[in-house]
Amino acid sequence: MNILDDLKLQYKTGGMVQKLIFKNIGCFLLSLVFFYSFSIGKFEIPYWVALSSDLNTFFRTPWTLVTFNFFHYGFFHLVFNMIVLHFSGRLFSTYFTDKQMLGVYLLGGIFSGIIFILSYFLIGNSGLLVGASGAIMAILLSASTYAPFMLLRIPLIGIVKLWHVTFVILLIDLIQLPLDNTGGHIAHLGGALFGFLYIKLLKSGTDLSKGISMILDFFFNLSKPKKKTPFKKVHRNTTKKSVNSFSEKDITQKQIDDILDKISKSGYDSLTKEEKEFLFKAGK
Repeated sequence: MNILDDLKLQYKTGGMVQKLIFKNIGCFLLSLVFFYSFSIGKFEIPYWVALSSDLNTFFRTPWTLVTFNFFHYGFFHLVFNMIVLHFSGRLFSTYFTDKQMLGVYLLGGIFSGIIFILSYFLIGNSGLLVGASGAIMAILLSASTYAPFMLLRIPLIGIVKLWHVTFVILLIDLIQLPLDNTGGHIAHLGGALFGFLYIKLLKSGTDLSKGISMILDFFFNLSKPKKKTPFKKVHRNTTKKSVNSFSEKDITQKQIDDILDKISKSGYDSLTKEEKEFLFKAGK
């Protein structure tokens, strides 16, 4: 088995965490081919892939609410996000299904993008946003809100509760908010807010991820070629049927002839009850 076949097998057999990591890496490789400028040594993600805070641009490219969650500005940006996705995704999978994880990832990312646009609009700023951080924070906060006292063993630190880890990550975002990458930190906090709200609504009986599952199933079935039922020609074995009919007719006629011969020789009264009934039915 070559490397490509091995990767395909891992993608098919792996859970949703692994699939999301593969998708992010795949998008990064695409951006490396199409969007990386070797002359200046950095990525130039176009506005039709990255999420723009400019409302006019956004209304022309609304799909960027989804695409920006799968692209990254650099290798270390990708690696850090995938480590956190692996960590938070494993925790989430302890309590929830793969479909719920995909729903939280997509909805959390969309929600974080909307918060980014609204925040930049209010503060009069503009910029482009890429990265899975908001979607990942939604997954992490979902797990933390559902099981805040889950015990984790952190190297060099020891055993801590899940909410301790989440609190530190959120605190770092809040501290860095006015310093650098304001839009990114706003998106992180927006995703975190969605994760918290998702669990609160889930506990009250509303699973927001079901909407995403229904939409994805609809488009998947729509793009799937419909299987045509093969036409089956049914051949009737008329020969066999006519043989059977002919044989039955012959037998009936023979019985009638035998009964009539008996009547001519011995009279009608010599017939048995069964023969009389048979002759009566045949006469009809």
